[in-house]
Amino acid sequence: MTTNQEKQQYVDDILRRRGYVLDYHKVMAKHDYEVLLATDRLVEAAYLRQRQLDRRTKELLSILSLTVLRASTGQIQNHDRIALDLGLTPEEILEAIEIALPQAGVVAFRLGLQAWREAVGATGVEPTSAVHDGGSESSQ
Repeated sequence: MTTNQEKQQYVDDILRRRGYVLDYHKVMAKHDYEVLLATDRLVEAAYLRQRQLDRRTKELLSILSLTVLRASTGQIQNHDRIALDLGLTPEEILEAIEIALPQAGVVAFRLGLQAWREAVGATGVEPTSAVHDGGSESSQ
């Protein structure tokens, strides 16, 4: 049987290897450690282990995939921050998110853009007049 100390060490190891720990990691460590180990091995093989694609490329693909799947903003932001830590520029990350436009549409793109904007602190160009164009942000 796995001890609480071993479970804690494993969660700490996830943080060291990935740069983040998700809520499901914490819950599964406590309640179904064996399944956590199995899912983590899959992530290790497909995402973390160096194979043909480098980690920077995998992060861009992860950001795009999560955007297209309309994952939570926080989940996308985790990967935005990792990509920035790996030396990718905000513009490179945005370019990856923009690929969602023709593939998944504006709704998916806007979710990814919102996550990116918050992760990198991006601002926009504000209109100089109070003229109302007849449309609102929520309707576009």
